[in-house]
Amino acid sequence: DDTVRVWSAETGEQLLEIRFRTKRSAASVAFSPDGQRIVSGSGGPWGDKTVRVWSAETGEQLHEMQGHTDRVWSVAFSPDGQRIVSGSADETVRVWSLAGEQLLEMEGHTDWVHSVAFSPD
Repeated sequence: DDTVRVWSAETGEQLLEIRFRTKRSAASVAFSPDGQRIVSGSGGPWGDKTVRVWSAETGEQLHEMQGHTDRVWSVAFSPDGQRIVSGSADETVRVWSLAGEQLLEMEGHTDWVHSVAFSPD
């Protein structure tokens, strides 16, 4: 439905709704370790191949990262919250700075990358 929603796990109350400006879908979302930001990966039939960072308080879009050439299936924050990793149907894994700069592009997969994570160290 072109939204990312945050719900209270204690009460079931909706706390935040992030509405995409155009028809898009989020295949993956993650909170930053400090809870201040949300990252979304745009996948699904209307995915626009972007990674976006949002304010977890206001829902305001803070950054849009472009570089993947197909749907983004998975996103995650680094343990220190300063980097983001994304995995895509373009068979790449990319690492981004919190400011939106692409730091690394890792190739070698021969199919879609459905899940990514950082090591705790």
